Amino acid sequence: MSQLPAPPATRTMGASGIQVSPIAWGMWRLAEDGRSTAEAAALVHAALDAGITLLDTADIYGFDGTSGFGDAEALLGEVLAAEPALRGRMVLASKGGIMPPLPYDQSTAYLTAALDASLRRLQTDMIDLYQIHRPDILAHPQEVARVLDDALSAGKIRAIGVSNFTQAQTAALNHFLDHKLVTTQPEISPLRIDCFENGELDQAMMLGLTPLAWSPLGGGRLVKPDSVRETAVAAELDRIAAEQGVCRSVAAYGWLMAHPAGIVPIIGSQQAARIAEGASALGMRWTRQDWYAVLVAARGVNLP
Repeated sequence: MSQLPAPPATRTMGASGIQVSPIAWGMWRLAEDGRSTAEAAALVHAALDAGITLLDTADIYGFDGTSGFGDAEALLGEVLAAEPALRGRMVLASKGGIMPPLPYDQSTAYLTAALDASLRRLQTDMIDLYQIHRPDILAHPQEVARVLDDALSAGKIRAIGVSNFTQAQTAALNHFLDHKLVTTQPEISPLRIDCFENGELDQAMMLGLTPLAWSPLGGGRLVKPDSVRETAVAAELDRIAAEQGVCRSVAAYGWLMAHPAGIVPIIGSQQAARIAEGASALGMRWTRQDWYAVLVAARGVNLP
């Protein structure tokens, strides 16, 4: 039975020319549990040593509803300040545009200040990929585009992306940008399959955007399935994982990576072993039959 193409050793983010690993590591829980700079550095090393070069954070990471805004960026900044050589080994991605408790603000003044604050916390002079975290309905996309284009021209960022944008919002912002979008970051997992059929990934392919998948394990529900649907998806992943000598989580990453849009799953674990383990998804090979078996389990009904 013929196999789908294997994921490449690296992917290019959109038309930016920036090469990244086909799987990423996300730091939304980096600042939890009083993690020290040394402990955070060990996680950064685990990702880089496993060949994971795209590291994704955001200014909101660390916020607990009342405090902690910017804590994940600041902790990573301490790691980079202690070991400056690490910065050259990674493609650093961050996000802005959420301002508790408003909740969103992408006005020129706020977005400009938010980017500058992220640069200070990260203790770097450039963020490789800066993403608008969630769309501000009250901000005109032309206004947002001007801020982002100016930041790129000033050398503060290298490339621009969006996260949690609708297709229309993505198209509108892209229309006004001189430096076009290179990534989109929606929730994608074997339990969140809307994007395969609602046009999100088709738009990404049409515009040349690299999709970065947040919560690729369904917020942990694939690890501990709790419904008939979740159990069915886990069973299909387990079958395929057993055949290829990997675990269920790795199979979930591999399933996303097999899609022609070039989905880059973002590993959310803050455990070094789990981060390194995730990179083994690059060695998986999928047949159409196995890939669609997972999709059918996720849909809960047969394909038409």
